[in-house]
Amino acid sequence: MSDLKISNLYKRYGSVEILKDVNLEIKSGEFIVFVGPSGCGKSTLLRCISGLETISSGTLEIDGRVVNEVAPSKRGIAMVFQSYALYPHMNVFDNMAYSLKLQHASKEEIKSKVEAAAAKLQLTPYLDRLPKALSGGQRQRVAIGRAIVRDPKVFLFDEPLSNLDAALRVATRLEIARLKESLPNTTMIYVTHDQVEAMTLADRIVVLNAGRVEQVGTPMELYDNPQSLFVAGFIGSPKMNFLTGKYAEKYKAATVGVRSEHLEITPNGNGDWHGKVIYSENLGSDSYIYVDIGESEPIVVRQNGKATYHSGDTLSFAPVGEQFHRFDADGRPLAN
Repeated sequence: MSDLKISNLYKRYGSVEILKDVNLEIKSGEFIVFVGPSGCGKSTLLRCISGLETISSGTLEIDGRVVNEVAPSKRGIAMVFQSYALYPHMNVFDNMAYSLKLQHASKEEIKSKVEAAAAKLQLTPYLDRLPKALSGGQRQRVAIGRAIVRDPKVFLFDEPLSNLDAALRVATRLEIARLKESLPNTTMIYVTHDQVEAMTLADRIVVLNAGRVEQVGTPMELYDNPQSLFVAGFIGSPKMNFLTGKYAEKYKAATVGVRSEHLEITPNGNGDWHGKVIYSENLGSDSYIYVDIGESEPIVVRQNGKATYHSGDTLSFAPVGEQFHRFDADGRPLAN
C-alpha cells in the first residue's frame, strides 16, 4: 500500500508563501499529474513529498504515518529528474545497480532486479553501454530503471520528458504508460507542463494556481466541467475560447467559454458571432482557423480536414447545442 495524505500544507521561504493550504489524498496505485503555470508550486510540492524540501507547516502522511521529519531515503520514494543525473563513467547496469550496492544487496539480488527492470524498459541490449552512447530517451529510461530497482512505494517524476524531442517524447510517454500497467500497486506522481502528457497518463490531474489547488479530477472531468475560469483556460490544447462583454450578454454571463471543436461555422452570417479570418493552420486531419472578433485574443475554430477559409474571409459561427460554459464575474461556473 502507498496511500498519501497531504493536510493543510504550507511552504514558505521567509515571508513568501510558495504553497498555501494544500490538501490532497492520493490512493495507492493512482497515477497523479500535477499541472499549472510556471511558478505555481508544482515542483516544490513534489520536492516536499520527496523530502528534498522541508514542509513549513501541515502534514504529509504515507500509509498513515506522518513523515515530515523522515529522511528522503527512508520514505520509500524514488524520484526521476528532468536531467537524468546518470553517472557518466558507469555503464547502464552499474547506474541502475548503484543504489542496491549502497544497500549492500547481494550480487544475485542486484543482477536479478537490474535485469528485470531492464526487460520492462527494453534496455537489456544496452546494459554494457555508457550513458554517452545512448539516446536521450534511452538515458531517461535508465533513470527510470534506477528508480524501479529500489522497489519504491511511490514514484515521483519531475518533468522527465521535457529534454526530449517530439518523437522521443511520444515513445517515452508510452514507456511510462506501460510501466504503470506493469506496476499496478505503485503510486506515481508526475509533474509536467505538457497538456498531452497530463491528459493521456493521469488517473487524476491536480491543477495548481499560485500555490493553491484549483481543482482535482479525472482528465475528462477537468476538460468537460472546469470549476473555474482558470482551469477552463489551462486544461486543453488549444485552450478554451473566452468571450466577454456584448458577446457574453446574450448568455447572461460575464464570460462564455467554448472549445474550438464545439464551434460550428454557420452559413449566410446566421451565427451568434462574426469576425475576420486572420490565419489558418492545416494539420492534415483537421485545421484551426483563427478569427478576430474584437476580443483580446482571436477565437480558434476547429474544422475537420483542410481549412477552406483564408485570411480576410468573413466567418460566422456559434456554439454547438449546449456545448459552452458560462462564468460569473468571479470566474466561477454558472449552470447552463
